[in-house]
Amino acid sequence: MKPDVVIIGGGHNGLVAAALLARGGLKPLVLERRDVVGGAAVTEEFHPGFKASTVAHLLGPLRRSVVEELDLKNRGLGFVEAEPRVFAPRPDGGGVALWGDAGKTAFELRKLSPEDADRYPEFHRSLSAIAAYLARLLVLTPPDIDEPLKGPILSWLGLGMGFRGLGREDAQRLLRWGPMAVADFASEWFSTDVMRAIVCGRGIHGLFGGPWSAGTTANLLLQAATGDGNGAGSAVQLVGGLGSLAGALSAAARQHGAEIRTGATVERIAVQDGRVTGVVLAGGEEIAARAVVSGADPKRTFLELLDPAVLDPDDVRRLRNYRQQGMASKVNLALDSLPPFRGDASPDLLRGRIHIGDDVDDLERAFDDAKYGGISRKPYLEATIPTLWDTTLAPAGQHVMSVYVQFTPYALREGSWETRRDEVGEATLRTLETYAPGISRRVLARQVITPLDLERTYGLTGGHPAHGEMALDQLFLARPLLGWGRYRGPLPGLYMCGAGTHPGGGVTGGPAANAAREILADLR
Repeated sequence: MKPDVVIIGGGHNGLVAAALLARGGLKPLVLERRDVVGGAAVTEEFHPGFKASTVAHLLGPLRRSVVEELDLKNRGLGFVEAEPRVFAPRPDGGGVALWGDAGKTAFELRKLSPEDADRYPEFHRSLSAIAAYLARLLVLTPPDIDEPLKGPILSWLGLGMGFRGLGREDAQRLLRWGPMAVADFASEWFSTDVMRAIVCGRGIHGLFGGPWSAGTTANLLLQAATGDGNGAGSAVQLVGGLGSLAGALSAAARQHGAEIRTGATVERIAVQDGRVTGVVLAGGEEIAARAVVSGADPKRTFLELLDPAVLDPDDVRRLRNYRQQGMASKVNLALDSLPPFRGDASPDLLRGRIHIGDDVDDLERAFDDAKYGGISRKPYLEATIPTLWDTTLAPAGQHVMSVYVQFTPYALREGSWETRRDEVGEATLRTLETYAPGISRRVLARQVITPLDLERTYGLTGGHPAHGEMALDQLFLARPLLGWGRYRGPLPGLYMCGAGTHPGGGVTGGPAANAAREILADLR
């Protein structure tokens, strides 16, 4: 079967694109260089009997339209929205829990700070309203900068009306918050260090920037728009780990007629007479297609798979300046028992995201180490313990702890990742010991995945989990570059569907859903 479309990369976005294109009547072929599909959304055994969502450990959550159109709820996926959604333990015992129910969160906060308890409902309401408005933007294709009136005019008019519908106060907040440092944003709402730190953690997550970096509030707003806008954020996980998503998406794609090949490394994108004509695999096999869709990151796509000589020199320069340096590592721990958090924190409090970062200054100091090329001595951590609700991931009575570690820069000032890998594991455990004394003695094994591993094993150039910084100058119609923000590459027949396109990173399927809509419009 000659494919209509070749999709480079079997990550979750590549699989979503394949399923939606096949559902739309095209014949897609997915080419994945690894032996498993899923990209960074995989479940792997890292120690005998212990499995973890190796890289990403939370859903974005998935875009609702993707779930509905591909009938994912009837494909064996077990969605879990853990409660509380986030728990921030304190070094002196106890901690703060934020729940999906804003009233319950406010009630619990009153023990810590009556002032913060009084402010929380309005924080939740305003953030939810603004997130609901921004969510409408995430599903749209950015406008053509050369022909801005071309496209779905009614959608843009609806956005304008929706902005007015926010009301004066929330509309002004949206315009003011976007460029703000998230530390300033948090201080406007809350007085306690821990509440400010929780808010700041959402703003800096996945960015090479600290809480005092300008524009970090935009990242928080984008995450809120991707989820449900809840003041506590999202904590959606899957039974069996994120690898079960890849299985469901693969089944949906194949059912609709897509073909998926693993162990198939694309060596280059073929170009003839100024048009993309297919791909060439390692070993020389050539596959012709009407279109090529890259789920890989922008730098890998345009500077490695495509001959830069076919691009405008100015575009090559802009691509090389596209910010795509990773800042995070992943540590997966196999534990012989549940970690003992101070104050005898109930296991029920640990089912969602566990925020480790006492205050805003701690988060900023963690960034200070990294911006000068060092590994953070006291990193910002986001952990989950999926075995609290999914006992299939570890032997009976034992646990997996999945820890996202920020900041660990891809480019180290001293040494190399081959020699400094263990420093990440040690810094992670040293930081956790402050909150859960004795956790190190319960570790049976640990897996450390550095930014270099993210590049080499998972194909993330620069080790950036979101295919590039989610900064204001690299969002919407400027993602990845101005003029390339509509999922179409600079050559006819070339498209993009990965996290390097609008609306960006996270396990959401959003970029692929938008891209598939545009590809179907072009090819049908």
